Amino acid sequence: MAVVGRPRRSCLAVPGSSVKMLGKAQGLPADQVFLDLEDAVAPLAKPDARKNIVAALNEGDWVGKTRVVRVNDLTTPWTYRDVIDVVEGAGANLDCVMLPKVQNAAQVQWLDMTLTQLEKTLGLEVGRIGIEAQIENAAGLVNVDAIAVASARVETIIFGPADFMASINMKSLVVGGLIPDYPGDPYHYILMRILMAARMHDKQAIDGPFLQIRDVDAFREVAKRSAALGFDGKWVLHPGQIDAANEVYSPAQADYDHAELILDAYEHYTSEVGGRLGAVMLGDEMIDEASRKMALVIAAKGRAAGQTRTSTFTPPAE
Repeated sequence: MAVVGRPRRSCLAVPGSSVKMLGKAQGLPADQVFLDLEDAVAPLAKPDARKNIVAALNEGDWVGKTRVVRVNDLTTPWTYRDVIDVVEGAGANLDCVMLPKVQNAAQVQWLDMTLTQLEKTLGLEVGRIGIEAQIENAAGLVNVDAIAVASARVETIIFGPADFMASINMKSLVVGGLIPDYPGDPYHYILMRILMAARMHDKQAIDGPFLQIRDVDAFREVAKRSAALGFDGKWVLHPGQIDAANEVYSPAQADYDHAELILDAYEHYTSEVGGRLGAVMLGDEMIDEASRKMALVIAAKGRAAGQTRTSTFTPPAE
């Protein structure tokens, strides 16, 4: 199934403690901006960061961007006040709440119920604010299927590599990069497990950050791995990573054009006028129902990215 929803090819992280960065982020070409109250904000700065985020959501120009706030995880003393202050202050201008370090379905259900109570109290549409669940430890990965269906609000499942690496005692300090001593991709199973849960339940799957922010070529290579698997997007920590993410998680123009051609050709040949055929040739390629399903995925990604096709299907002359 093609998963589109709100496009999230590039998900820009912005510390809630930085008024300057909150302003700058509004003009950057990221699909999503998440305003962070967790790791990027020191404990003593969290109350002021909440106020900064509320002001930015209410006063800023976020047109074309999914607006998300990452609260602190539920093992900390800050989560409740994060949710209350942000939703009471700017719930009408908030698309999603990101819950980090999710370990089980109950934590998502707590957030769902809290959001429901706030929406009812504030007169907001109940259920409009979505939830993004971030998987950052072994418990979260083991329980990822239950987490994905814990609430109808859940829109995305996100891989958080740094905390995950620490939680399983991985022998590396390079977040998101390959490990020279390991003959393969050490994150492949984790990414696939998250992807299977997301696709099973029609959610988006988002890859986590790459911390060497000035090495855009390395970022691109890392991003290509999760994009090839089928992930919808990746976190970006620096404006220089945005264009690379938008490119990597969008189809190549030739692939997008070909997908649209397959859809047009299949629709024609299976119709009455096209001969009601189930398997036909498109150039040198045989296409059938399975081809149509594959093409739907690529076409949906291209359309969500705003791509314009450069070729059209012309039925053969009788």
